[in-house]
Amino acid sequence: MNMHKEYYDMLSIAANNVGLEFNNERYNQFIKYKDLLKDWNEKVNLTAITEDEEIIKKHFIDSMKIFKFEPLKKAKRVIDIGTGGGFPGIPMKIIRPEMEIVLLDSLKKRINVLQDILKNIEVNDVSTIHGRAEDYAQAPQYREKFDAVVSRAVANLAVLSEFCLPYVKVGGYFVAMKGPAVEEEVIEAKKAIGVLGGKLEEIIEVEIEGSDLNHNLVIIKKVKNTPKQYPRKAGTAAKKPL
Repeated sequence: MNMHKEYYDMLSIAANNVGLEFNNERYNQFIKYKDLLKDWNEKVNLTAITEDEEIIKKHFIDSMKIFKFEPLKKAKRVIDIGTGGGFPGIPMKIIRPEMEIVLLDSLKKRINVLQDILKNIEVNDVSTIHGRAEDYAQAPQYREKFDAVVSRAVANLAVLSEFCLPYVKVGGYFVAMKGPAVEEEVIEAKKAIGVLGGKLEEIIEVEIEGSDLNHNLVIIKKVKNTPKQYPRKAGTAAKKPL
């Protein structure tokens, strides 16, 4: 086995702890992903985290932990909004190869890098979109067409809900990955979530093995269609949150 057995074990234990299989092929994809991320990061800003072990814990394992929410394992078509360096979408794809994943980011340079990474780690059924979430949410081929929308983007939950909920099918889920202190943000987003056709289902606490990092998954179920006028045009949600 190449490289560190400890990295294999870290990833494997994290996967098993959320009830998912791990093997050499998946390990090799993660290691290749890590190396490409580091290479590309010198030219295009993808991550502030550049140490091997930190990348594995704070990006890969953190992304995998999204599967602590069991129904997500059954999602066939998922979109990752504001994917940045590919999180959580690419780790989700590596660990659940049968998923179809769309990665959306507003920075063209980042999307080009992600295309290169995807080609090199050899995954299928991942497509990339360069653009703003608000624009594509109105497109018939994307609106309410996904079993789940995931996001680790750094935006307030009320704003993020307006970007993400329009993509979710009724009966599907929006899973927002958030930091440790989330209660207040959730309370403030309650109205927006309701207006957009969502309903807060639960908050799941996530710990990362071998670290003191803990995060939250905010689980929002789509219970009715999002009204036509949402999302509002680019820039509006952030200026005037619902």
